[in-house]
Amino acid sequence: MTTAITGATGHVGASLVRALLSEGRRVRVLVRNDLRAVEGLAVEKIRGDVLDTDSLMELFQGADTVFHLAARISLTGSEGGMVEKINIQGTNNVIEACIKRKVKRLVHFSSIHAFTAHPVGEMIDEKRTLATGENEFPYDRSKALAQQAVMDAAKHGLDAVVVNPTAIIGPYDFKPSFMGEALLDLYHSRFRAVVDGGYNWVDSRDVVAGALAAEKKGRTGECYLLSGHWHHFSDVSRTIGQVSGKKTPSLIVPVWLCIVPAYFSLLISKTSDTATKFTPFALKTIRTHDRISHEKASRELGYNPRPFEETIRDSLAWFKGRGKLKNHHD
Repeated sequence: MTTAITGATGHVGASLVRALLSEGRRVRVLVRNDLRAVEGLAVEKIRGDVLDTDSLMELFQGADTVFHLAARISLTGSEGGMVEKINIQGTNNVIEACIKRKVKRLVHFSSIHAFTAHPVGEMIDEKRTLATGENEFPYDRSKALAQQAVMDAAKHGLDAVVVNPTAIIGPYDFKPSFMGEALLDLYHSRFRAVVDGGYNWVDSRDVVAGALAAEKKGRTGECYLLSGHWHHFSDVSRTIGQVSGKKTPSLIVPVWLCIVPAYFSLLISKTSDTATKFTPFALKTIRTHDRISHEKASRELGYNPRPFEETIRDSLAWFKGRGKLKNHHD
C-alpha cells in the first residue's frame, strides 16, 4: 500500500512523512528543489509540482491514500497569480489525478483562513461560510475555493475529506515557516515589543494526528477544524522566556500604531521581491479567527491538541538541534 504526499517538504509535511514511516507505510512524495525535510528518509521521490499533471499521475500511481498539503502561503497578496495557480488550479489537478488513478481516499489540507472572519467575535466551526467572496484576501479566497472544489468532487464520487488547521508551530520546521520565524524572532528579541493580538496556535504533530484520524474515520465530504489554543503574542513571548530562561519582549504595541509601517513593509516587499511577515493582512489576522472550535474533530476523530507550553519547548529544542538558536547575546 502506497501513501502519496504533495507538500511533503513543508512544515506539516515533514511531520506527516515521519508519522507515516513510523507506521511502516510505503511513502511516495512530490519534490521540487528543497529536500531538507525528507533527506535521509526511506521515501520514494517524484520530481514535479501540482501544476505538472504528469508528475501527479506518476505520484498517485497505485496509491491508496493521497495527502494534499502543497500550497502557496502568502501574507502579501496574489503574488502575480501564483497563489491562485498553486492553491486552486493545483488542487483541481490533484482531484483530477486522484479520480484518474482511482485513489481510495484524498485528505486535503485546507486552512482556518478558508472560512470568512465575519462575523468577528463569534465562535468559528465547520458551519462557518467559506471565504469565497471577491473581497476576501487572495490567500483566504484561494484556500476556500480549493476546499469547495474538493467538497464538490466528494459529492460526485471522490472519497475525500478536508482538515483545517490554525496557526501551525512545532518541530521539523526546516525552512522555517512564517510561524516558526515568529518564534525565532521572539526568542532572539529581534523586536522590542509585540503587537496587540494573537493566534490560535496548533502543534504540527497534532495536525498530523488529526489528519491521520481523518483518513481512517473522517466522513466523506466533511471538513474538520484542527485548532489548538489561542494565545496573545505576549503570552507566546513570556512562555518562550520561561522555557528558555531568556529575557523576551513584553511591551505591547496597539495595532493602530502598526498600520502605516505594515503598508510600508508591504511596499518594500513588493518592490524588492522579498518576503515579509509584517503586512496589513497579518495585522488583520491577529485580531480575527480567535474563537475556534475543534469539538467536531474531537468528537468524530478523537482529536486532542497537546498543551501549548509543550509545543514551545519542543519547537525550541528542535531549533536548537538545528543550530537556529543563537545564545551569544544572553
